[in-house]
Amino acid sequence: MGFNNDRKFYNIINGEKRSAEKTHRVTDPRTEELLWEVPVATTQELDEAVAAATKAFQSWRWTSISERQAVLDKIVQVIEENAAELADIARKETGKSLLMGQIEIGNTTRQIKVIASQAPQDHVQHEDSEVKILATHQPLGVVAAICPWNFPVILSTIKIASALITGNCVIIKPSPFTPYAVLKLVELCQAVVPPGVFQGLNGGADLGAFMTTHEKIAKVSFTGTAATGKKIMAACAPTLKRLTLELAGNDAAIVCPDVDLAQAVEQTATGSFFNAGQMCVATKRVYVHEDIYDAFLCKFKAEVKEKYRIVDDGDVPSVFGPVSNKLQFDTVERMLADAKERGLEMESFEQSVPEKGYWIPATIVSDAPEDALVVKEEQFGPIIPILRWRDEKEVLARVNLDNAGLGAAVYSRDIAYAENIARKIEAGSVYINKFEIPNENAFFSGFKSSGLGGELGKQGLLSYCYTQSIHISKVSPY
Repeated sequence: MGFNNDRKFYNIINGEKRSAEKTHRVTDPRTEELLWEVPVATTQELDEAVAAATKAFQSWRWTSISERQAVLDKIVQVIEENAAELADIARKETGKSLLMGQIEIGNTTRQIKVIASQAPQDHVQHEDSEVKILATHQPLGVVAAICPWNFPVILSTIKIASALITGNCVIIKPSPFTPYAVLKLVELCQAVVPPGVFQGLNGGADLGAFMTTHEKIAKVSFTGTAATGKKIMAACAPTLKRLTLELAGNDAAIVCPDVDLAQAVEQTATGSFFNAGQMCVATKRVYVHEDIYDAFLCKFKAEVKEKYRIVDDGDVPSVFGPVSNKLQFDTVERMLADAKERGLEMESFEQSVPEKGYWIPATIVSDAPEDALVVKEEQFGPIIPILRWRDEKEVLARVNLDNAGLGAAVYSRDIAYAENIARKIEAGSVYINKFEIPNENAFFSGFKSSGLGGELGKQGLLSYCYTQSIHISKVSPY
């Protein structure tokens, strides 16, 4: 599907489409072609959106869970009916192939259904002969959702669905690198949600900063870098906002000497290069036991050469693509330059790279030292260091960096041993014999500098609620 220049995009305030005097255009990372104009919201428009959400909250908060589930079911129907358009928009702004755009939209609808089914219910916390104590879950109010660029639709709808099913109103701010698909989704959904309940505003860091200090916003949910997360936490403190931060993860995989080598290679390569490594829980470092290091590395290179090559035609099915924006492209290039300056062994498998687009070949770095940028920093791009280990205690010390608390993987035939290692890894999600990918049924959070609080699963929904304890006396005073 070619570039459709006729598409229009709007901010959505109180159910209305809004244009703006100020606009910007995003560059297609695959071709460097300028895409559509998109309005940039002002702080005054955020005030309007917050006022509309505050008003809508007075009735939306009292809807039943079944009523909210019905609205989310209608949102799923809207997404399904417009899946082709949303997938095409998402793939253009991210640089993904059409296949990857379709995967994102398909996974989005499944995820919303699961979140809707997990709404917190009242339950008895304690009961004895004297008292019965109920827990009930009340919505917070207006939620600001500040979203990333790597999977703009699915990562936005985690926050949207979580806020709505718990009775909150939500204002979504997509990344300025990928505003289109999210704004289009918000626009399309206005037909099935009450005005003010679900709004969308495009803007940069200044708009996000205003969200964090706004007195009428009750919660901020942010996915992005640790540096920005720390600023958001500080900005939210004066108004005591509830806060969820899903931040960076320099995630490690540990490959034990007893693995099924073919399976471990396939899974670690997928974890490293799916979406060109641009996943929050992508495998960022692979630690392979020295007994199998050479055999693993040989098979890993063959796997990457076969499956993770540059395909510049976005209509051709591929799970590998360009880096999604120039800023991240420059970050990855800096890491490659550091590895080259150190004289590290690097290998990629491309004879040529397209002249246009933010293309970096899948690159393997062998035996890098721990202080190399490609090891100590999160690449968020198509580079992977393959490292040796000998002793369990030693490898765990190397794996458990302060910036590595989001995800990890362990590969071993001995599941009990793998689980024992997993419990010693300081990360919110650890995967055994599979690459790292969130599951909407499980709480997703980070340790240390990888986050605060979490999303998904029943536990994730509780962060969108106040929990109220109602104590009912069984001893009548009358």
